[in-house]
Amino acid sequence: MTAWCEAVLAAFLLTDIMLAASSRLLHCIRIVAAQGLLLGILPLVIRSWSEVHPDQIWISLVNIGIKGVALPLLLILAMKQANVRRELEPFVGYSLSVVAVLGLTGISFWVGAQLPPPVEAGVRLAMPVAFSTMLTGLFMVMARRKAITQAIGFLIFENGITLFGTGLMIEYGLVVELGILLDVFVLVFVMGIALFQINQEFEHIDADKLNRLGDWSAPDEEDAEALPTPAEEGR
Repeated sequence: MTAWCEAVLAAFLLTDIMLAASSRLLHCIRIVAAQGLLLGILPLVIRSWSEVHPDQIWISLVNIGIKGVALPLLLILAMKQANVRRELEPFVGYSLSVVAVLGLTGISFWVGAQLPPPVEAGVRLAMPVAFSTMLTGLFMVMARRKAITQAIGFLIFENGITLFGTGLMIEYGLVVELGILLDVFVLVFVMGIALFQINQEFEHIDADKLNRLGDWSAPDEEDAEALPTPAEEGR
């Protein structure tokens, strides 16, 4: 493990904490893009440069192109269509969110110490950092109200999965990762359409308020008789 690799993993932990403390959606999207860039750098620094294979360069380009550029641009487009800039009233406050993420990070490192990596693992530190990132993503899904912030949480969770496969050098990890990435890509695409439609019909995109929506039920016969007819309304 090189010093550059340790720096990348430390930056990953820092972005998790910054994400929990940020209320501006554009800042959160930039953090997602930064994690995509870090995921692109990691395969190149996990070993010495003389041991880098062409497959690792390909993985780096895919991570940077999709996670660092394409998905953040889709999130920015969805944010502009929904005309929302901040997460104003989250379920969990930002100070408490930082404490929660720090606690999840500590749990991740404890679990990582109990589960030794396989012999061919490239970076032992990658396992707890990956666990921490996945738990941070799930926490963002549960602790935020805006649908677009919850989509960001899904992307952070998927970044943790990518980090786990890259850091442990799991065989055929790229194939599995591309399958998961396709699901997340479709999720973000559909979420962007849904955010646009919700914003057209309602004055907000708070996901918790959608729970109170119900099907329209026809009035009873007595209530129907009490309703004015179209002819009476025209008088």
